[in-house]
This record gives sequence, structure tokens and C-alpha cells, in this order.
Amino acid sequence: MKMKMTAPMEMGLTVRDLPLMLAFYRDALGLSVVADNSVPAFKAEEASLSRDGYRVVRLQTPWGERIKLLAPESPPSERPAPSDHVLDQHEVIYLTFIVDDLCEVLASALAAGGISLTGEKPVEVRPGTFLAFLRDPEGHTLEIVEYADISDYRSDLVGGVA
Repeated sequence: MKMKMTAPMEMGLTVRDLPLMLAFYRDALGLSVVADNSVPAFKAEEASLSRDGYRVVRLQTPWGERIKLLAPESPPSERPAPSDHVLDQHEVIYLTFIVDDLCEVLASALAAGGISLTGEKPVEVRPGTFLAFLRDPEGHTLEIVEYADISDYRSDLVGGVA
């Protein structure tokens, strides 16, 4: 069976401080708010998302992918401590943003409370491929990547944003 997607993939991030995280993703990374909804406790429980209700804000990238920031009404009191190395965390999921202005995006994210894992300058991991890893203000891991020639990576996307 081949999955037949009807829209670009979305990622959901559970957050504690929704205003802080919304400001980070909207203002530092330039994502657009496309929806803001609250779900009552009985529906949240039925969907196995939360014992209490929650709020979900959907943000969209220029390419159409969406990130959902989900804030439970009663967030857990503790969260695991992050590691200095992304792959040391068994259940880590990270968001990758492929950009043409890596240094500018990294500077904006750091100024908005992001914490760099790779320093203040991008790392060239192979010729023409630069990246930076950072954590958002709540510790979610982000990767920002810039390719010298995007067509070497994704020839199917050559031509830019629709």
C-alpha cells in the first residue's frame, strides 16, 4: 500500500508556555499563524491527548508545512533534561528548516531565546552543506540547513516556493 497524502506533513510539539513558544516560531522564524483552537477535556481525553483540555495553534511555513504547538491545560510538572548531543536522546524528534539565509535565521532564533548546540556560526558538514542545531526556548531541537545548491539535495523542488 502506498500512503496517499492529501496535504503536507504536520509536526506537533507539546509546549508549556504557549505565548513564549508562539512568539519564537512566529517572530524569530517567520511562520504564520493559520489557526488557534481550544479542545475541551472530554474530547482531549477521548483522543488520548490529555486528561484536561488543550489549546493548539497551527503555524505554517512558506512551503505549506505546518507545526502545531499544543499546550495542555495542566502540563506535566517535570520534563527530562536535554543532552548536549541530539542523537544521545532516544526519543528525540527534531524539526529541519531548509533555508537560503542560515546565518540570519540562526541569529534571529538565538536573539529570540534559542540556545545553540553548534555555536554561533554554521558548521559545514560536507562541501556546500551548512547546518546549525539549536533548541527553542522550551528545549525542542531544531536543525537549520543551507545547501549551496538546493538542486543537489532536492531536484524535485527546483523553482522555488509555489
